[in-house]
Amino acid sequence: MNFYYKEHIKFVMNKVQIELFVKIAESGSFTRAGQEMNMTQPAVSRAISTLEAELDVQLLVRDRRGISLTEVGKRILVAFRDILKGFGKVEQEIAAEKGLEKGLITIGAFPAASSYFIPKIIGAINRQYPQLEFRLHEGTIAEVKEWLETGVIDVGILIPPTDEFDSFPLFREKLYAVLPAGHPLAKKSVVKVRDFEKESMLICKSGYEPPVVELFERTGVNLNVKYVINSYHTALNMVREGLASAVMAQLSLLSPPDGVAIRELEPPAYRDIRLAVHSADRCSIAVRLFIDTALKLFAEGEEGDLKPEAGIDRIHM
Repeated sequence: MNFYYKEHIKFVMNKVQIELFVKIAESGSFTRAGQEMNMTQPAVSRAISTLEAELDVQLLVRDRRGISLTEVGKRILVAFRDILKGFGKVEQEIAAEKGLEKGLITIGAFPAASSYFIPKIIGAINRQYPQLEFRLHEGTIAEVKEWLETGVIDVGILIPPTDEFDSFPLFREKLYAVLPAGHPLAKKSVVKVRDFEKESMLICKSGYEPPVVELFERTGVNLNVKYVINSYHTALNMVREGLASAVMAQLSLLSPPDGVAIRELEPPAYRDIRLAVHSADRCSIAVRLFIDTALKLFAEGEEGDLKPEAGIDRIHM
């Protein structure tokens, strides 16, 4: 691959160098990257040294603490990921022309969405296109957005706002009041948002909180946040211990622990889940297939198909 600058400087890079640099950056190890690409340690070192010499910049810093990227290395990493995706798109186009659909789809999702949506989507695709490969990254909403922005993943499952990406509505899930089983509000079948006015509440951050904050603002109720956490599993256990109450979304309540009461909210509230890509126009064939399959499986279904209410019957009061 040739890059020309100022008409007289030519950089010559090949796919192996680009892929090797990306693997080193992501794994933090020359050894692991070499093993993945069947290259010896000396060969890996020579390839990276040659790449840095051709670009005339230092990409990696190697010291006793390990390997880190220079500032220009971080920027080039994003560009190299795009280049590799371009190679992948070419390979997929050629394979599709020959009737041999294949490719790699890298997905990012927050855990609750990952556990529910991803197995069904991959299962449906694998039955028709077994040669496709998948790589899954699980993290917070904030992390998924960062991975999408920096090219670590091809497609992410997010909740709004997603204005910086091209996105597609996947599912609308209901919000519920979540209380300790012995809480006075647990005696009600429907809990009003204003009932939480003086309650100690916990809230999940890192991108999970916008629908809950918006609900309290819309109803003019003060959200008295006592605990701020990132994990819904931790949130449920804290509610069970009587530390606080919460408003949580449907996907997080499919398998609630004993000692937690889940009640309808008034007014009803919902959280939208969307599929997001950096650019819909630049998606590979494989990523478009993933999106089309996901929308067919979930977006065309009726609201409430997840039925978390089935779990409510198992809660010990």
